[in-house]
Amino acid sequence: MQFPYSKEVLEHFKNPHNVGKMEDPDGKGLEGSAACGDMVAVYLKVNPDTLIIEDISFESYGCASNIATASIITDLAKGKTLEEAKKITWKQAAEALGGLPAVKAHCSVLAVEGLRSAIRDYEEKHGMVVEKEPTDEEVVKRRLKHVMNPIKGLDIIRTELVMKIAVDEGNVRVVLDLPSTHQFAAAIKEDITEKLESLWDVESVTVDFIS
Repeated sequence: MQFPYSKEVLEHFKNPHNVGKMEDPDGKGLEGSAACGDMVAVYLKVNPDTLIIEDISFESYGCASNIATASIITDLAKGKTLEEAKKITWKQAAEALGGLPAVKAHCSVLAVEGLRSAIRDYEEKHGMVVEKEPTDEEVVKRRLKHVMNPIKGLDIIRTELVMKIAVDEGNVRVVLDLPSTHQFAAAIKEDITEKLESLWDVESVTVDFIS
């Protein structure tokens, strides 16, 4: 049987570049879930005058392809402007790694989405979003699809953990079908708050539990 990974993938897996959590990042993104096998977090430091990504790092939980693609994505993005980095594709990442097994292509997609999520986080925090879509229930739902339910390894929308969403003049309330004493309650609340607070017209976020 032919070995499925290229030498480039193995090199980035064994010696990943730009790895580790960044303190006080200007932007950060998280995609995937450790519970379902693959997760990537991307952190950025951005020059506010040139909008060049001066530093970037990642944390990864998953297979060799996951780690290698996150590593190569940070290499490709470092030194680029935010607009240039947005144009990096999963195909570019896979090609830079000498190809990936077909069943592992999603790993490169996950890394690219992590990068784009971190860029979006920076842009939202710095008022750079040109098309300011008013926050309504559908916008909140889209954001909550990026909040994982560690109990089941899928997002909190698909696992029906969200009982109610209410949006009223910039105040967002999310009710979860989970007791406040649950071991994951605090982490999920923090993730929800982080995902929603950066929306341009949101003034407050409240997360309530069933008890």
